[in-house]
Amino acid sequence: MNAKVKDVMTGEVVAVRRDASYKEMAAWLRQYRVSAFPVIDDNRRVIGVVSEADLLAKEALAGDHAGIPAAITGILHHKEYKKAEGVTAGDLMTHPAVTVRPEDTVEHAARLMYTLQVKRLPVVDAGGYLVGIVSRADLLTVFDRTDEQIHAEIVNDIILRDFLVDPALFTVTVADGVVTLKGAPETADLGHRLVTRIRHVQGVVAVCDELTCPPPERSVAGLYF
Repeated sequence: MNAKVKDVMTGEVVAVRRDASYKEMAAWLRQYRVSAFPVIDDNRRVIGVVSEADLLAKEALAGDHAGIPAAITGILHHKEYKKAEGVTAGDLMTHPAVTVRPEDTVEHAARLMYTLQVKRLPVVDAGGYLVGIVSRADLLTVFDRTDEQIHAEIVNDIILRDFLVDPALFTVTVADGVVTLKGAPETADLGHRLVTRIRHVQGVVAVCDELTCPPPERSVAGLYF
C-alpha cells in the first residue's frame, strides 16, 4: 500500500492573502505555531509561500548591513535584499509555489521536501486551489504502522496476491520496521523485484536481503542453458 498525500495532509490550512502585512504574519506564526503560510488569491488559488525564513530575512537583511562580513553580503543575491524590503505577503513570498496534489505519493512529497529543504508543502487540486498542507511530521506518520501490519501486507498482498508465489517459500520477519527476507526465489530477477517492492511498503524502514538466488541464465551462440 503506497500512502498518498491525502492520507496524511492537514485539511485545515492557515493561509494569507497577498496583501497580508508583515506584522499580521509574524503574529499568526506564533499563534498557530506553523512555519509557513500559503499565499492565495481571491479564488483560493495558491500563488506563493511565505515562510518564517522569509520573515527573518527582513529582520536580518533590511536596512543597515553593518556587522555583516563583506564576503557574506557579496554572496547574497540582490533579490534577497529586495525581498527583505517588502512589507506584505506578496512582497516576501517565494513564487511560484512548489505544491503537491492529494493523489501524489508520500514518497514524492518527501523527496521534494528533502531536495528543496522546505518544511511544508501546500496541497492543491487540479485547478490549483488550496485543499490542504503537508508537513515533514505528517509524512513521518507512515511509519506508525505496526510490524504485524507490515508483515501481513508483505506476505498476503505482495508475495501471494501480486507475485503469485507460495509464501511458504520465504521467511519474512519484521522488527521495528526493518524487514528481513529469506528464501530461495525461482530466479534472481524475481528476488530483485520482490525486494524492490517491499522497500516501498508503507512503514518499512529498511530491507535486509538474505535471499539465496540462483545465478542468472547464460547464453552461448543463442542457446540457453
